[in-house]
Amino acid sequence: MPGHIKLTKTGQADPDPTEYLVPSLEVKRADQAKPYDSKKSVWIPDPKTGGYREGAIESGDLEDPASKCVVAVGHEKFTLKASEVGKVNPPKFEKCEDMVNLTFLNDASVFWNLKTRYQAKMIHTYSGLFVVVVNPYKRYPIYTHRVAKIYLGKRRNECPPHLWSIAETAYRGMLLNSKNQAMLITGESGAGKTENTKKVITYLAMVASSTKKGSEKKVSLEDQIVATNPILESYGNAKTSRNDNSSRFGKFIRIHFTSSGKLAGCDIVSYLLEKSRITEQQEVERSYHIFYQLIQPYGDGIGTGLRAMCHLSNDIYDYTYVSQGKTTVASIDDNEELEYTEDAFNVLGFGEQEKFECYMLTAAVMTFGGIEFKTKGRDDQAECELTGPETFPGKVAALLGVDANAMIKAFCKPRIKVGTEWVTKGQSCVQGINAVGGIARSIFDRVFKWLIEKCNDTLIDPTLKKNNFCAVLDIAGFEIFEYNGFEQISINFVNEKLQQFFNHHMFVVEQEEYVKEGIDWEMVDFGMDLAACIIMFEKPMGIWAILEEESLFPKATDKSFEEKLKAALGKLPVFLKPQSKTDKNAHFALSHYAGIVSYNVTNWLEKNKDPVNDSVVEIFKSSSSVELLVHLWRDHPGQPSVTPKDDGKKKKKGGGGKTVSSVYLVSLGELMLTLHSCEPHFVRCLVPNTHKKPGDVEPPLIMHQLTCNGVLEGIRICMRGFPNRMLYPDFKSRYAVLGAAEINSSADNKVAAYALMDKVDFPRERYRLGHTLVFFRAGALAFLEEKRDDIVIRLVRYLQGQALLRIRSAHFRVKRDQRELIKVCQRNFRKYIALRDWGWFVMIQKTRPMIGRANPEEELRLLELKANEKYGAYDQQLKTKESLLLDNETIKQETKALLKQLEKEQGNMSEYHEKQAKMSAQKADLEGQLLVSQEILIKKEEERQMATGDKKVLEQEVVAVKKDIEDIDMAIQKLEQEKTNRDHTIRSLNDEVANQDEVINKLNKEKKHLNENASKAGEDLQVAEEKVAHLNQIKNKLEQTLDELEGSLEKEKRARTNVEKERRKIEGDLKITQEIVADLERAKKEFESAIMKKEKDSSGLFSKLEDEQGLVARVQKSIKEFQARVEEMEEELEAERQARAKAERQRSDLARELENLGERLAEAGGATSAQVELNKKRESEVTKLRRDLEEAHIYQESTLVSLKKKHQDAIAEMTEQIDQLTKMKGKIEKDKQHIMHEIADVRSATDEVNRSHASAEKSHRTLCSQLNDFSKKIEEANLTLGDFEGAKRKMAAENADLLRQLQVLENSASMLMKVKSALASQLDEQRRIADDEAKERQSLLGKFKNAEHDVDGMRGHYDEEVSAKENLMRQLNKAQGESDMWRAKYETDAVGKAEELEMSKLKMQARLSEAESTINQLASKLGQLEKNKQKLQSELDNMSVQLDQAQILNSSMEKKAKQFDRIVAEWKLKVDSLSMDLDNSQKETRNSSSDLFRVKSAYEEAVLQLDEVRRENKTLSNEIKDIMDQISEGGRSIHDIDKIRKRLEAEKLELEATLSEAEGALEQEENKVLRAQLELTQVRQEIERRMAEKEEEFESTRKNMGKALEGMQSAIETESKGKAEALRMKKKLETDVLDLDTSLEHANAANAETQKIIKKYQLSLRETQGRFEDACRAKEVAHDNLIAADRKAHANQNALEEARTLLEQADRSRRMGEQELCDTNETLGDQTCVNQAIQGGKMKLDAEMQTLMSDLDEMASEAAMSEEKAQRAMIDAARLADELRAEQEVAQFLERDRKLLECQVKDMSARLDDAEQNALKGGKKAMGKMDTRIRELESELDAENRRLSDAQKGMRKSERKIQELTYQQDEDRKNHERMQGLIDQLQGKIRTYKKQIEEAEEIAALNLAKYRQTQGSLATSQESADLTEQALAKLRSRGRSSSIAPM
Repeated sequence: MPGHIKLTKTGQADPDPTEYLVPSLEVKRADQAKPYDSKKSVWIPDPKTGGYREGAIESGDLEDPASKCVVAVGHEKFTLKASEVGKVNPPKFEKCEDMVNLTFLNDASVFWNLKTRYQAKMIHTYSGLFVVVVNPYKRYPIYTHRVAKIYLGKRRNECPPHLWSIAETAYRGMLLNSKNQAMLITGESGAGKTENTKKVITYLAMVASSTKKGSEKKVSLEDQIVATNPILESYGNAKTSRNDNSSRFGKFIRIHFTSSGKLAGCDIVSYLLEKSRITEQQEVERSYHIFYQLIQPYGDGIGTGLRAMCHLSNDIYDYTYVSQGKTTVASIDDNEELEYTEDAFNVLGFGEQEKFECYMLTAAVMTFGGIEFKTKGRDDQAECELTGPETFPGKVAALLGVDANAMIKAFCKPRIKVGTEWVTKGQSCVQGINAVGGIARSIFDRVFKWLIEKCNDTLIDPTLKKNNFCAVLDIAGFEIFEYNGFEQISINFVNEKLQQFFNHHMFVVEQEEYVKEGIDWEMVDFGMDLAACIIMFEKPMGIWAILEEESLFPKATDKSFEEKLKAALGKLPVFLKPQSKTDKNAHFALSHYAGIVSYNVTNWLEKNKDPVNDSVVEIFKSSSSVELLVHLWRDHPGQPSVTPKDDGKKKKKGGGGKTVSSVYLVSLGELMLTLHSCEPHFVRCLVPNTHKKPGDVEPPLIMHQLTCNGVLEGIRICMRGFPNRMLYPDFKSRYAVLGAAEINSSADNKVAAYALMDKVDFPRERYRLGHTLVFFRAGALAFLEEKRDDIVIRLVRYLQGQALLRIRSAHFRVKRDQRELIKVCQRNFRKYIALRDWGWFVMIQKTRPMIGRANPEEELRLLELKANEKYGAYDQQLKTKESLLLDNETIKQETKALLKQLEKEQGNMSEYHEKQAKMSAQKADLEGQLLVSQEILIKKEEERQMATGDKKVLEQEVVAVKKDIEDIDMAIQKLEQEKTNRDHTIRSLNDEVANQDEVINKLNKEKKHLNENASKAGEDLQVAEEKVAHLNQIKNKLEQTLDELEGSLEKEKRARTNVEKERRKIEGDLKITQEIVADLERAKKEFESAIMKKEKDSSGLFSKLEDEQGLVARVQKSIKEFQARVEEMEEELEAERQARAKAERQRSDLARELENLGERLAEAGGATSAQVELNKKRESEVTKLRRDLEEAHIYQESTLVSLKKKHQDAIAEMTEQIDQLTKMKGKIEKDKQHIMHEIADVRSATDEVNRSHASAEKSHRTLCSQLNDFSKKIEEANLTLGDFEGAKRKMAAENADLLRQLQVLENSASMLMKVKSALASQLDEQRRIADDEAKERQSLLGKFKNAEHDVDGMRGHYDEEVSAKENLMRQLNKAQGESDMWRAKYETDAVGKAEELEMSKLKMQARLSEAESTINQLASKLGQLEKNKQKLQSELDNMSVQLDQAQILNSSMEKKAKQFDRIVAEWKLKVDSLSMDLDNSQKETRNSSSDLFRVKSAYEEAVLQLDEVRRENKTLSNEIKDIMDQISEGGRSIHDIDKIRKRLEAEKLELEATLSEAEGALEQEENKVLRAQLELTQVRQEIERRMAEKEEEFESTRKNMGKALEGMQSAIETESKGKAEALRMKKKLETDVLDLDTSLEHANAANAETQKIIKKYQLSLRETQGRFEDACRAKEVAHDNLIAADRKAHANQNALEEARTLLEQADRSRRMGEQELCDTNETLGDQTCVNQAIQGGKMKLDAEMQTLMSDLDEMASEAAMSEEKAQRAMIDAARLADELRAEQEVAQFLERDRKLLECQVKDMSARLDDAEQNALKGGKKAMGKMDTRIRELESELDAENRRLSDAQKGMRKSERKIQELTYQQDEDRKNHERMQGLIDQLQGKIRTYKKQIEEAEEIAALNLAKYRQTQGSLATSQESADLTEQALAKLRSRGRSSSIAPM
């Protein structure tokens, strides 16, 4: 975009840009004078122009959108809806810089603001976050260096709107926040996006250009990018309908910077190159410029000729692809552009082969359009018959380096792979042409991307470290054309994403400010406003997905794609029917944020596929001789004839399979990720009109662009919030008029603001009060402005009234006084009319003039007396006059006679009188010149006094500077002492760090070993967890069986209660029967003997049974052999069955015995009837008892059978479970043993670590003691060194003094030698002059003798004549008397004149004495000045020596400070790492303590469970006892009951044994837990001890570091104080330098004036010399009369010469003073440079003691300041050099004058020789005076030569100082660069250390997690094992109880 003015080669100043940035006062006044009514002024649409017109509303409500409003515009009236009418902003917002601040944010106001600013030549306008730039179509001086200085370092709100303000904000944000920045520049074609991109890059290059020495030889970044522009514009720009040089691709330029803000390189990423333009153009458009450049005449001079090399003709119309539209552009010279492109290729370092291959491929692309195919036969097979070298196919093949026939065959019959075989496929003509176009487009696209890669390689400097970047996105804006296709939807989707990004960012920033200010606000995500459209594009079945799917589907068409789109997306609200008026064939429309766009899907699939003929590509890759072509197609798979070696691997498809949309979406995603990681800045470019006329505006075009660019969208978002805001001080100052009392009512801003708003009835919904700002809704400020304007207008009217009163009151007073005077006149006139006839009044009027009148007669008498006296005197005078006239006549006659006589005797006297008159005139002139010189002398004296005063001031300042330097020296000594102390501390800390590093390395190794063990344990834990899960399943099953057994047990309890009831009944019956049986005992004795025998048998059986039970108990003890135990259980079951059979047999025997007893009883009871009845009763009871017993027996047998089945099933399950548990137990024991081994290893490792730690601590303590000893020794050595250094300094000072004295002596000796040589030369000259004078004297003596001889002859001749003329003696005597009389008169007159001359001589002598006294005073003062100068010189030498020492100390201090900072940073890192280790160890201890608590809780739970098991065992044993009692009581057979009891007791013993074993196992586990607890306590104690030691170490290090930091802070404070004092002194010195500069300018002006005066004096000298020659000629004529005149003239001349000498001496003293002033200025300049260097060093030290980033920024600023100072010093040196040149020229001019004077002196000497022959003694005196004058002139000339030599010495000194300054500047730059490198290295080390620490922390966290997992899993496995063992014990006990219960 045009709009910049570059500097010319002559270096002219940049023009003033003010009128292009800020409106002038006249414009502001005109805007304020515009008519405005806040309630009636509105905007309405203008249908004619498409813009808006201002009118006045007459009726209607603007707040109601549905109401009708009547608006008057001039004499016309319009009726419009309220929504179409917008309010006009007040005049104060006219040409507003930020449109968000407008009171009424409507479309018309935005357009009007942009239009008025644009027409006022202000093209930049803010709109919230972005800047709007309108293309001016004219060059404005707003992109110059002067403008860059305006925006450098300024905030956005401090300067007018400008593109560079946004760039400056981005650059400063990058430096301050270390965050990448991005500038998004969008707009339509021709809006100036590329030009604005160039301007941004230019500004960043100017601001952040590198200052390396090597960079002077290299090309700058801007020049490199400018060198890439011709290439990118040739290959990427084309003519469109709107722009002759439109970029047809988007680019993302990233400018990389170092951490200090210097340029590090640049790279370019391209987006969306318009490939369809290569083969197709519209009528008014043109293809890419490179095609038209290749056939230009300039190409004939490139190589062997570009057209010949590229096989191109002169006619562009031979090439179809590039001649479909325009072929020439009026504003572009293709020949010149080719020259620029060629130069750019050479500048960017392209090889000759690469360049020519690029040209050849480009020519091949345009030649492809000439290939034609013809059908042959009926199968539509395409063929190309002519393939010769002069045909288009032959030319293409030659350019591509392939065989033409093979290429055409590949186009006509490409190969296709079917299965595993290759088959050729015929192509039609259309297919062949499409394939050629696809290849051409793809080649051009790949060439363009290759060019960008090559450009990036040149723009990136790999030696510099890239920290952050500022990026510029130059991409096309939203497009709504007449025909919208695939390219438009791609660009619009990009803009949709960018607009969403802008909305999100804009209101995120806005809402963050609301939150920061603390106002009530609900967060709104405005980025979701565009979500519907973007989701429609990006969702799985969105537009891109459907396009990709259809592109991959081979038979898809545009129609199927359209139908699929409508089917999938037709119901969405943003997918609409086509609404285009220009494209009737549009297929669908989308609702974008910028409007509804209708799209045509024709050829979308082909454009997306962009198919490439693989056979042709294979020919390119395999047979092309053009290396660039092979390189471009390297990523395409082609059609390889031989399969590659890695057949087993799956190959990814190459670049040929990617679609355009997929690549586009990937690049867009990367771009959005990059933008989201950056801080964005937005630039919107606008096209004002289509005919490119400056200042002209097309409203519809601008409104369309505002809509598409998102400006109106951004304003819409602002309308939702509070766009207008104002600081509290501004709010109070502006609106205090509305209520000063309310504003001053409270110190709280919010309370005061609320009070003011409530007073003016301003609703609170329209504003919010923040912490520092007052926020207003859009349009809310108008209310306050109206209120304020009312009050201001009222106050202004009051002021106007008072001013008018003041102005008109004077006129009023005049009129009032006139009226009063008229009254007085009237009153007096009335009185006169009344009194004029009154007699007394008449008398009074007549006598009033006579009152006080004098006597006239007396007066006449007195007058007569006076007249008589005067007349007498007059008469006397007349008489004397007559007598005198008579005397005069006689005297005249006598004089005539005397004159005649004199003429006769001596010649004519008239010549002498004329000469006398001339001499008197010369005398008068000389006296006037003397007066002028005296005035000049007085002025010079005043100037000298001023100079002495300035000198005193300078001396005072020098004393103050000396004091400051002494203070600085003291501070530097203190810093050195502190530095030595800190060096000792740093060394000790380094040793400690080294020891800590060793310990950390050991711990890391152990940690790695533990991590490996933990990983193994974790794997084992996973296996154990799987086992535990399986055991839990088994446990659940066992619990289910337990529940079933408990249910059966409850049933048994119920049965037992029933049995007990029956038993009690039977007991009662038994008692009765026992009483009956007691009577029959005698009869039972026989049966008892038999029963005893059977009891013996049963006891034997019971003993056998007990033996078997003992065996079973032994088997139960051996739990490991569960299978054998099961077999023994089976044997026990069999034994029990046998015993049961035996018991049944016994029971049958008993039954038989009972029957026998019954028979006997029946026989015995048959005796009596009573017994019979009793027997019957008893038999019936016995039968009842038998029945009951049988029923109980049956029931018990059934229950026994069921229990046996259950028991057998339970035993089988238990056996299976026992097998599994035994296996699991074995595995767990193995794991346990392995873990125990690992624990033992860990303990050994920890012991080793403890031992190593103890040894390390011992060594550390010894080293600390040694270090303390060494530190003491070093301190002593430092003290001695300090003494030595002090002595050294004294010696150095003494040496410096001696050297300075020696230099002074040498200088004085050299000066004496020079004086000696000058004196010797003068002595030789004087001798030569004396010899000449002696010769001249001898010649004069000869002449004098001849003259005396002539005089004697004349006397004799005179005597003869006297004797001959005796007759005439009387006449002679008479004449002699008369002559004596006249001679007396003459002598009296002459004596009077001589006395006057002597008086003047005395005056001149007095003046001369005064001048001599002043000269002596000046000489004494000059001597004092020289002494002071010598003192100052010596002090300056001392200062320079001290400065060198201070600089050396400063550099050493800087180095040591840098080392100290580096060591501090390393210690900080180590402290951080140790703190991290401490935190990790604390976390581990916490975890271990938590694990310990878990183990304790688990142990307590296990103990509780054991107690519960014991209690359950007790209850079970009690229940077993009860059951046994019941069974014993319930059974008739005591033997059975005994057997059951014995069995139960045996099982009880077994249960007790198992319980004892379980208790033993539990005790073992408890012992293990206790051991673990002890170990954990030991570990915890060790960890706590280590932690305590570490904490002590940390506390000690923290204390040391705190002390060091306190010392550093104190040093920083002292340095800051010194810095403040230095700044104060700097300001003083700068003011003094400015004063001295002004005085120097005045002195230079005075010097020029003195030079002019000297020239005048020289001219006057020449004139006097001429006059003197005339006088010498006149002396020859009249000797006598000339003697007196000569004396007077010589006296005057002597006085004049003496005055001149005085004047010259004064000039010399003035020059010496000026020289001293110059020297003092130089010394002051040196001192200022020294102070500036010291200040720079201090600033560097202060900055380095701060953070590294601020240090870098300050160092960069200091470097810039030093560069500016160096430039100033160079400018001063150049100025001094110019002054020296001027002085040299003056000296040369004086030399020339001296030579002229010497020539004149020689002439004068020759003339004097001639004159002295006829002159008298006075001539000799004149000659002596002239000789003295000549000598004085020569001495002055020598003095001038000496001054010239002194000036040259001063110049050499200044040159040496300038060289020293430049050397110091170079050293500062080198140090800065070294510091930069060190800082970069330190940052790299810090980053690596951070990465290592993060990796170590991650590893530690993983190990801790694994360790905790293993601990948790181990604890859970132990708990589950304990629980399973307890459950197993319970099941065993229950199993035994269930097996025994049925007995």
